[in-house]
Amino acid sequence: MSTVAVPSPPPTASEDAESLRKALQGWRADKAALVGILCRRTAAQRAAIRRAYAFLYREPLLNCFRYKLSRHYCLLSVDFWKALILWTMDPAERDANLVHEAVKKKDENYILVLIEVSCASTPDHLLAVRKIYLKLFSCSIEEDVASSPALREPLKKMLVSLVSSYRYAGEHVDMDVAKLEAAQLSEAIREKQLHGNEVVRIISTRSKSQLRATFQQYKEDQGRDIAEDINSRCSSQFGRMLKSAVWCLTSPEKHFAQVIRYSILGVGTYEDLLTRVIVSRAEIDMKRIKEEYMARYKSAVTLDVAGDTSFGYRDMLLALVGSED
Repeated sequence: MSTVAVPSPPPTASEDAESLRKALQGWRADKAALVGILCRRTAAQRAAIRRAYAFLYREPLLNCFRYKLSRHYCLLSVDFWKALILWTMDPAERDANLVHEAVKKKDENYILVLIEVSCASTPDHLLAVRKIYLKLFSCSIEEDVASSPALREPLKKMLVSLVSSYRYAGEHVDMDVAKLEAAQLSEAIREKQLHGNEVVRIISTRSKSQLRATFQQYKEDQGRDIAEDINSRCSSQFGRMLKSAVWCLTSPEKHFAQVIRYSILGVGTYEDLLTRVIVSRAEIDMKRIKEEYMARYKSAVTLDVAGDTSFGYRDMLLALVGSED
């Protein structure tokens, strides 16, 4: 479901590194060349390019990008370099850095990073994020979330459980468990006790396949989607984050389509949100997100992104989003 268009055959990592070096020369870097190379390479290819660049020029490629970022005060250029840095990072390294920034912020848009990384990732990817977080910041994600003054209970308890999880990744489903836990969730929603231990346990430990079965059972029993009931019965921050977790666990395209829409709707653009979604999902499920966006909002992601961004930043995002089918 990736939208990254890799050339066949691609240049070698050393050739790409040499082309990047040329593109970075001078005050005004050749942004079109940077986009044409990096936005058409997979994560493994970008990692190889970083190694080749460091070997050839004795400096990290990301440091070159950060230097360019430090010299620009125009917001359009800042957005471009920030997006390029995130894209060029290893995916686990990127998510670790996003989480580290998010735990310091009270804004719900940053709290969502914790939900996205813990719930919309595979178990192995989340484990990789946790490992590199330890290496980069000398503490665990769980430790930083649990001690963050920006987060409050009962949301903090759920977030600690989510970032600590390592779920079964197979397809096995126990329908007896699905029926029991659908009933437990129904009672919690009806009684407005969503922050209870059983809800947190179910959301943070069950496999995605099991949760899909549970949520489908809920819909059959109640005649309504569980995300709709959470939304209508609980307007608190915890309720909004729980709904996002439900979507990220079982239908991530719904969550990310909504975030893209929110980031570009109205006056101005929430560039950090838009960058985060497109950069983090381009190699995973951007095609599905685009389909969901079209179905829900009757507009194309490419058209809306193009209409709300400009210059090199726009070109980079559009290269990652890919053309509409």
